[in-house]
Amino acid sequence: MDGDTSRPGTGPKGTDIDWTALEAAAVSAMKNAYAPYSMFAVGAAALTADGRIVSGCNVENASYGLTLCAECTLVGNLHMTGGGLLRAFYCVDAGGNILMPCGRCRQLLYEFRASDMELMTAQGIKTMDQVLPDAFGPQHLEEPR
Repeated sequence: MDGDTSRPGTGPKGTDIDWTALEAAAVSAMKNAYAPYSMFAVGAAALTADGRIVSGCNVENASYGLTLCAECTLVGNLHMTGGGLLRAFYCVDAGGNILMPCGRCRQLLYEFRASDMELMTAQGIKTMDQVLPDAFGPQHLEEPR
C-alpha cells in the first residue's frame, strides 16, 4: 500500500470499502435533492455494517429552519430499510465535490455509527473520532430508571 488516503480505496484505512460505489450512490441521491431556495443540492450515501448502502438528499423548506440535510434523510432511510449501524460515509454537492457534514450532522452520524466508521473528506479518509473528537453520545446518558 502506498499510504495515500486522499484517494478512495487507497491507503491503510478504507481498503475494504467500495468508495467508488458510495460516491456513485451519493451522486444519485443528490439528483433527488429538493433545493429551490439555496440551489445547493446535496447527496449522501453510507455503507451499513451489514453491507447495505443507504442514501439521502437535502430537502429544503420555505421556513429554512425545517430544512433536512442529506444526512438526516439518510438516517431516516437507514431506519426505514432495517436499521443498523453506519460503517462508511460519502457526501457530495451538485458538482460531485466531496462535502464535510456540518456539526449537527456529524453528531447525527455519530449516534448511528459503527465503532470503526470512516468518512470520505476532502483531505482523504478519516474516522468519526477524527471529525468529531470527544463526542457526546448515548453512552454518556444515565440508564433509564
